[in-house]
Amino acid sequence: MNLALVGFMGVGKTEVGRILAERLCLAFVDLDSEVERLAGKPIPSIFEEDGEPFFRMLERMVTSEFSSRDRQVISCGGGTILDPENLRSLRRNSVIILLTAGLEVIEERLRGGEGSRPLLKARDVKERIRTLYQRRMDAYLASADIIVDTSTKTPEEVAVEIMDRLGGG
Repeated sequence: MNLALVGFMGVGKTEVGRILAERLCLAFVDLDSEVERLAGKPIPSIFEEDGEPFFRMLERMVTSEFSSRDRQVISCGGGTILDPENLRSLRRNSVIILLTAGLEVIEERLRGGEGSRPLLKARDVKERIRTLYQRRMDAYLASADIIVDTSTKTPEEVAVEIMDRLGGG
């Protein structure tokens, strides 16, 4: 069994995932990092040089590969579960944990990081965040086995809450 952390960019999936993996003695996998490893370049370069469809294809490959393994905490990219194939892969062997945060909190956390997040390349970054957030939230909620709001919690507190809700805290 795996733990798959899903949610919008800036909610803390990677940081919380690392803490959970360490606390639960599980492997940690960041799917975005695995896409970069497979492509041999950072995600902004993949989007710029190869396009989003190519990125999504690589994302499907790594999601399929890692979701078939066991005893991992998997940090998913913000759009991973929007692809039905990825969601099916994760559901087979994972508890899907949705991390959420209020829009204002997400905007604050993402401030200044637009260069490393290709989907935020827009004139009005706040509006782009709001639009993406609203477009994705229903899919996030529908996929989740557990939902944890990270708005006012440290990554450590979020990890402890997840462990408590899983019965292992």
